[in-house]
Amino acid sequence: MPEPKRYRVGLVGAGHISEFHIRALKRVAGVELVGVTDLDAERAKNLATRFSAGKVFADLAEMGKAGLDVVHVMTPPSSHAELTLQALDLGCHVLVEKPLATSVEDCDRIITKAKQVNRVVGVDHAMLYDPFIKRALDLVQRGTIGDVVSADYFRSLAYPGWREGPPPVHYRQGGYPFRDLGVHALYVLEAFLGAPKEVTAHYQQGGSDPNLHFSEWRVLVQTAKGTGQIHLSGSVRPLVNCLVLHGTRGSIRADLFGLSVTCRKMRPMPEFVRRAVNSGLEATSQLFQVPWNAAKTVLGFIRRYHGVQELIRAFYADLKADQPFPVTAEAARRSVFWTEEVARPADAAKDAFLARYAAKPTAPVLLTGGAGFIGKVVLKRLLDRGERVRLLVRRPPGGELEKDPRIDLVLGDMGDPAVVDRATDGVRQVYHLGAAVRGSADDFYRGTVAGTRNVVSACTKFGVEKLVYVSSLSVLSAATMKPDSVVKEDWPYEPTPGRRGQYTITKLEAERVVRKAVDQEKLPAVILRPGLVFGPGNNLLGPSVGIRMGGRLIVLGDGRVVLPLVYVEDLADAIAGCIEKPVFDGSIFHLVDDARVTQNEVIRQYRETTGKKIGVWYFPLMLLYPAAFGVQTLASVLGRGAPLSIYRVRSARACPIFDCHAARERLGWVPARGVERGLRETLATM
Repeated sequence: MPEPKRYRVGLVGAGHISEFHIRALKRVAGVELVGVTDLDAERAKNLATRFSAGKVFADLAEMGKAGLDVVHVMTPPSSHAELTLQALDLGCHVLVEKPLATSVEDCDRIITKAKQVNRVVGVDHAMLYDPFIKRALDLVQRGTIGDVVSADYFRSLAYPGWREGPPPVHYRQGGYPFRDLGVHALYVLEAFLGAPKEVTAHYQQGGSDPNLHFSEWRVLVQTAKGTGQIHLSGSVRPLVNCLVLHGTRGSIRADLFGLSVTCRKMRPMPEFVRRAVNSGLEATSQLFQVPWNAAKTVLGFIRRYHGVQELIRAFYADLKADQPFPVTAEAARRSVFWTEEVARPADAAKDAFLARYAAKPTAPVLLTGGAGFIGKVVLKRLLDRGERVRLLVRRPPGGELEKDPRIDLVLGDMGDPAVVDRATDGVRQVYHLGAAVRGSADDFYRGTVAGTRNVVSACTKFGVEKLVYVSSLSVLSAATMKPDSVVKEDWPYEPTPGRRGQYTITKLEAERVVRKAVDQEKLPAVILRPGLVFGPGNNLLGPSVGIRMGGRLIVLGDGRVVLPLVYVEDLADAIAGCIEKPVFDGSIFHLVDDARVTQNEVIRQYRETTGKKIGVWYFPLMLLYPAAFGVQTLASVLGRGAPLSIYRVRSARACPIFDCHAARERLGWVPARGVERGLRETLATM
């Protein structure tokens, strides 16, 4: 018998999807992983080490010298064509991540070259191999719902974290979300409705990710057999990945994240009975399918990125059998054509939008975090005293600020050094308030640590005269504080910030970045540590007071914790007013009002002023600590961070006295409004 065919495989690209290519390849007999190459050599090294993926090569040409039969291209779409052509020139078969290319001209080059060298080019249209899409295809082919006349595909957008440096491609290109996920929808719709004849797209800004320019997409696809609709959303949570097919005798719903395929059919019975029967059968089907498929997932019969891994298995099976692979470059060309018909106008629209803010800023003062709760008040202070201000924001603030001649808008993320350099070049003074308060660990790091490092670097590079950095009391060791502790600026740092959460971790590291620059590079900076900031426009009954659950507020303990409050207007006085003081030598100042207000007092005033009958439930301390122990134990078993722990409870219940003599004596800061007036003004807006 002939020896089984063997293939030496090289991987180009070490991004997220590469892990699943490797997992699939390790289950294919006769495959040897030669190695991996990536523009980020460290990332390639980590991938090769974690998954035993062979050696790390500088580039595809070097890897080709080691002898290759197949190349997997898993880089951003703009590089697919050139890498595929290079692999074909090496005499290799190629498996390319979708889309095949970013133009039909490049697709044609690939098709021509593949024919010349007699090699196979397969494209990762993975959803055609997804078990739930395959089940839907099987039902349609059996005539279960008659002729398919329309289809709706819905997918939520959620991109992997970005820690620092230039933004990844999905944030740079306006049309990237459709290149990335819309292409899936196009080839899936084609599988059910035939090739598209006309595509019309609408897209808009919005969503929870401020770096994603177009987050909402509606695309209408006309085919010979009917109409398809594609909806991509960056806002919808929890994540959705769902295909609904409508036929002449029923409908099919394939919920890829919900692990089910359900069907409603025409049945020979009265309409109202048919509706009840279909609903009951659909619910019963889900009741059995979801736990069954979940069990299959746990046992490994359904894998993460199952369609990708199945497609890879099929690709090598067809290579070995000398059979044509179904997802050819010719088939992928159609998807590329219609993908670019949607994506390129979105690219151009984003470029035109950014061009409106491309003028070189000239204002001498920079404010980061100016769109936030504190930043808005500080911006008003600066403008009121006649300053011209550069505002570094991720999205235009809209309204009158867009038209104000005293404001230069600089668009971009603080994690991008080039953006921060552009915002800082030519300024005399910097007010750095920007920081992350929500999101993933990467979001916190980028928005707080990397952002501060970039601001400090730019201040040093461009000779900024003064930097005002707004830190936080959370950087201090709270668990060691007692009710009679007098906490001054030299109180020890938090020794275990990881036990407090991402906000404490990143604010502490960012403050250390500033202090290091002061000590080593003589950066003229002052550090301000405000207490719990409140004012109109923010949620006064936040986590420090209690946890909102419907119309009830759950207070952890007896409600006697003293809150280190400072009114936002008083804080803005300190931030804007310190610029003329001789304190830019790395001095640190605590900014907390002298008023000793407890959680119970805030709740009482809220009820009296607003008239809202909010219910309050006190979680007893005798139960709080055991509950915290249970939560942290469970989190430890699961390998996750604990949202509640004994250490966090101890830190949150600290009621020290924050000594603000330094701020009064050296900054001349005395709260002009105070907590009592601040509470009245805040509650009047609620």
